[in-house]
Amino acid sequence: MTAKNAFYAQSGGVTAVINASACGVIETARLHSVRIGKVYAGRNGIIGALTEDLIDTSRESDEAIAALRYTPSGAFGSCRYKLKSLEANKREYERLIEVFKAHDIGYFFYNGGGDSADTCYKISQLSETMGYPVQAVHVPKTVDNDLPITDNCPGFGSVAKYIATSTLEASFDVRSMAKTSTKIFVLEVMGRHAGWIAAAGGLVEDHGIPVMILFPEIEFDQERFLAAVKQKVEQHGYCTIVVSEGAKYPDGRFLAEQGTRDAFGHAQLGGAAPVVANMIKDATGYKFHWAVADYLQRAARHLASKTDVEQAYAMGRAAVQFALEGHNAIMPTIKRVSQDPYRWEVGEAPLSEVANVEKFMPREFISEDGFGITPVCKDYLIPLIQGEDYPPFEKGLPKYVTLKNVAVEKRLPAFEI
Repeated sequence: MTAKNAFYAQSGGVTAVINASACGVIETARLHSVRIGKVYAGRNGIIGALTEDLIDTSRESDEAIAALRYTPSGAFGSCRYKLKSLEANKREYERLIEVFKAHDIGYFFYNGGGDSADTCYKISQLSETMGYPVQAVHVPKTVDNDLPITDNCPGFGSVAKYIATSTLEASFDVRSMAKTSTKIFVLEVMGRHAGWIAAAGGLVEDHGIPVMILFPEIEFDQERFLAAVKQKVEQHGYCTIVVSEGAKYPDGRFLAEQGTRDAFGHAQLGGAAPVVANMIKDATGYKFHWAVADYLQRAARHLASKTDVEQAYAMGRAAVQFALEGHNAIMPTIKRVSQDPYRWEVGEAPLSEVANVEKFMPREFISEDGFGITPVCKDYLIPLIQGEDYPPFEKGLPKYVTLKNVAVEKRLPAFEI
């Protein structure tokens, strides 16, 4: 059997561990050089495939690829670009086939979230719809933890660890100033439609912190919220609020909506924290501070969960193994086998059941009043933030790798997207 080359790309918002998945893909492919020739990475995701902007990962040393396991962000560049249907844009699919043929690509590994799963699913159908054989396997990644079927998503455990830690540390700060100054701290976290990241802030309850959470899944009731905040402050002297960027009013408006949209057509969010903080100030007069975790939460490799790193790597490795076994249009998943002790194994899910499907917080994970998490939610979250996996440090800073990213010579005419 003649070896075919593989295409790997990263898509959407990056994470602290997406490069660990890249490491898993590339290292596993190198172990099977009889079946897989070279791994070409798309520069800036699927855009790299369309524009024939490919990176030859074989030009990187084994040591450099291994260093991806502890390096955050997207080593090859990411994008927010969703392929339209074949009927709507046949030109792009014809271009992909041209690029795949020109570089003898027979394997396609796309590392991303729900929209990326949709792209991967469409690529998987090329052999049937356009007569070109390519095995497409999706590698799960999203800090939002909103992919279906899989127990959790690589990237989430590390964000959850960062948010829980930051909430705890900032709350200690507020507590020390509450008698004479600040009584309110508001932390805004990512999560457009699902409140998984915000839920992680609820873990500080076990440390005696008065915390309230605003979930996208629970309609925001301003009057009830302000009354609950006032009660917390009267009881404890201060209160910490963790608000998801996707928190919204009963009419569907986001607290943080800016009136603009991203490349996927999603409303661009950012600004829920100051909205909530000023709302509290206007109603109570309490002095406040607020922060937006933003990129910090998804780039914090120095505080990554060991569980998350191991699972991210395993998903990359499993994607290659599934492809070598002849699978197509699937995604490796994480299956929770045991809660205590926590054990997990690799499963699989058909992309037809993953693409464009969001997994929301179950109601039983959210406290009855809608402002906290339940014991069953804590049981779910705690194993995912376990363990430390520090990167190497040099002169006081993490020693991350920057790849050479040597371009593959182009063989086709230019293509405009």
